[in-house]
Amino acid sequence: MKREALVVTCVGLNHRTAPVEEREKVAFSAEDLPDALNRLHAELGNAVVISTCNRTELYATTAGGAHEADRLLDALAACKGAQLHPRLTYFLSHDEAVRHMFRVACGIDSMVLGESQILGQVRDAMSAATQAGSLNGVLSRLLHSALRVGKRARSQTNIGRYAVSVSSAAVALARQTVGTLDGKTVLVISAGSTGELAANSLAESGAERILVTNRTPQRAAALARKIGGETVPFSRLPRALAVSDIVISGTGAGEFVLRPETVASAAADRNGNDLLLLDVAVPRDIDPAVRELSGVRLFDIDDIEAVSRANLRGRRREVLRVEAHVEDEVEEFMNWWRSLDVVPVIAALRERAEEIRDRELERTLRRLPGLDDEQRDRIEAMTRAIVKKMLDRPIARLKDGADTGLYMEALEDLFEVRSTPSRKRR
Repeated sequence: MKREALVVTCVGLNHRTAPVEEREKVAFSAEDLPDALNRLHAELGNAVVISTCNRTELYATTAGGAHEADRLLDALAACKGAQLHPRLTYFLSHDEAVRHMFRVACGIDSMVLGESQILGQVRDAMSAATQAGSLNGVLSRLLHSALRVGKRARSQTNIGRYAVSVSSAAVALARQTVGTLDGKTVLVISAGSTGELAANSLAESGAERILVTNRTPQRAAALARKIGGETVPFSRLPRALAVSDIVISGTGAGEFVLRPETVASAAADRNGNDLLLLDVAVPRDIDPAVRELSGVRLFDIDDIEAVSRANLRGRRREVLRVEAHVEDEVEEFMNWWRSLDVVPVIAALRERAEEIRDRELERTLRRLPGLDDEQRDRIEAMTRAIVKKMLDRPIARLKDGADTGLYMEALEDLFEVRSTPSRKRR
């Protein structure tokens, strides 16, 4: 009889499978995530969502068949009222899903190979799922293992040495487009981690003046102080555009921050000087229609991928070392996963053996009323030792055998024990 088992399952789309206009359909901000997880928890019984500028992925434990792909994809899209093209998505289950999660956490499945932000994003995804109550034991173990292998990759290989962030890649694209940043005025529309990374890269690249704006003035002021920049009220954004040479926007606002009419007005006040716009947000901050304006150049997150190929040879060499750590963790996780069936069977087997031992011991001792306490204790110890020796090999086979399922079914039948595998519980 085939044993039903719930396995780790993943559906998603990323920078390799889908363009930014498709990825942004299911991009979840930190504010969106709790409601989405509550909905997914109610529908699937468990869920974890990782949503970054490069990817959106849903992890759950399911029966693992290919038919689950549509169910999970529909559940994910429904959280945003979106429709996704299946050909732009992927479906992974069992060890493939586990391996993928670990590669993501190590930064070797990112647009910018080896980037470090993803580890914090995995941690945030785990925290959000924990707060929503959508984690089960298997997903919790998966995420903790992912964080561990991500840390190992960065401490035991040089993958981080070659890593750059999306924001620093954007700054490299700016240098490639306009040349030196000396004497340039740069506007950063963001005050989160993306904005901070961009601002730091700009400061290191020699930008003469860095303006920072955000809908929350306190956050913009804090970042400006940190990098020696200037705060611009968000209400004065059009004027800031007119005096800037380069704009990097990464707010994750969920709607366009810059529209053609705003940019056109600013471009008209620039006396013919081109304006470079870099949109590192998903969903995008800058309306792509801006590309049609004269004197304006717009690059979005997908355009940055080419820049991230710098130092690719060194990073690829380190990927082989990271992959070895990933395979170690995959093997350890899968061994643990397989043990979830074994533990209750072992417990049931021991309980059954103990019932038989107790019954036969009691019957024997009734027939030997002349025994003193020491003699009775010795007989009991002997029966315990016999039972232990009889069970040692079957239990070892359950734990280490090549076909654990076959051994479990045989033992359940021979000893008339039944158990409910832990991984069947959502």
